[in-house]
Amino acid sequence: MKLKDKVALVTGASRGIGKAIAIRLAQDGCHVVVNYIKEVTQANAVVKTIEKLGRKAIAIQADVADEKQVKAMVEKSLAFFGQIDILVNNAGIVFDVPLFERTVEQWKRTMEVNLLGVFLCSKYVAYAMKKKKTGTIINIASTNGIHTYHPDSIDYSATKAGVINLTKSLAHELSPFIRVNCVAPGWVDTDMNKELPKDYIKKETEHVYLKRFAKPEEMASVVSFLASEDASYMTGSILVVDGGYP
Repeated sequence: MKLKDKVALVTGASRGIGKAIAIRLAQDGCHVVVNYIKEVTQANAVVKTIEKLGRKAIAIQADVADEKQVKAMVEKSLAFFGQIDILVNNAGIVFDVPLFERTVEQWKRTMEVNLLGVFLCSKYVAYAMKKKKTGTIINIASTNGIHTYHPDSIDYSATKAGVINLTKSLAHELSPFIRVNCVAPGWVDTDMNKELPKDYIKKETEHVYLKRFAKPEEMASVVSFLASEDASYMTGSILVVDGGYP
């Protein structure tokens, strides 16, 4: 187990990519804090799956956009495990709404969860990591923040570009003891994307060189690599995992 007895905090871990990451890190030896905001039943199911793997886990409810809740989550995690070695900033939302129908409230909420949340979680976890002079932070961005643009999610794309920039800034600020890297997924087969129109999914699948959406577990494999000593000389890096997309 390449991450034996490390402790990982994964935000938005009750479903989708976050769930796959939490389980993969547990398979690699991690004890896991499963963060969620609403899906308590699903979060508890992830905890049980991790415990069946012989690892310890705890589900903690917290809105990553709320500073007090983030601070409390980190404190609870440290009280339960005594340390946090790995932070995966995965929590995110998207509103697929045309430009002129988008509300200020939707824009603000997207910014708060997708970008402010990464800042807050990184800030409070980094306090603990700096004391031990070790740790790794992995942010989940998107190809929307680099070269893939969808007009119905302009605020989402803007936040993901921000996450990429924030990754580089944090890598500089937290060096040399804390590594900070980023994964930029392309299309992934998640519950969120299954709600898209079937014709649109078919069209986008044809654009992908590998002619399919990724499985959440394929994103988790990349996160596992970045969390491990296999990536010991990587920080400030952005790994695009999109199956090939023009």
